[in-house]
Amino acid sequence: MNKAGRGAHSICQMKQKFLNLLVAGLFLSGGSTGFTQTNITTKPMITNSTELATFGGGCFWCTEAVFQGVKGVKSVTSGYAGGRSPNPTYHEVCEGGTGHAEVIQIDFDPREVSYGQLVELFWHAHDPTTLNRQGADTGTQYRSIILYSSEEQKKVAEASKAKLAAYSLKPIVTEIVPLTKFYPAEDYHQDYYSLNKNKPYCKLVIQPKLEKFEKIFQYFIFLFYFNFYLHIFI
Repeated sequence: MNKAGRGAHSICQMKQKFLNLLVAGLFLSGGSTGFTQTNITTKPMITNSTELATFGGGCFWCTEAVFQGVKGVKSVTSGYAGGRSPNPTYHEVCEGGTGHAEVIQIDFDPREVSYGQLVELFWHAHDPTTLNRQGADTGTQYRSIILYSSEEQKKVAEASKAKLAAYSLKPIVTEIVPLTKFYPAEDYHQDYYSLNKNKPYCKLVIQPKLEKFEKIFQYFIFLFYFNFYLHIFI
């Protein structure tokens, strides 16, 4: 390939990287970086065109609120998974004897958002370097965990974790394990942030997390716009 050809190829690669990140940043709430709660239902509505992703990253009230604002996500259900006890209650999970983690199960349309993009969002929605802890919440029920439903999901999750670990200053402690059974949490846990925005926990913990999450993607979008145009015009 001659010099001109290499230059054109490089620009194409840069454009593709830019578009990939733009999609990752702008699929929040239908193309904006703000969060919305419209067209979100608590209970999954599984169709042939949707898939499921199951993540645990601390208190499910927080992670549920983050992923409800993502375009392509049809519903988010809080629940329990990764343990031994059948049909666990919130009280039992909090005691730590069930082995279950607080998780969310995401019903999403892969034509609008990919499983890989959801995994990337998951890394930014919590701290994957703290063992059995997220903020002030401690215990194995708050561990960082990805529960895959297929070998393809396992492959994507492991590759994404390895990429993250390559530049993380701390070890990534996230478990990646097969999903055996998902138990929906009690009704009062579902759609918690949307229904309880004025409660202290929502104001002091969840809202700052949502604002931080939004700023991260605004920053990513700025960086890639800057690098893209820098590469073309300089």
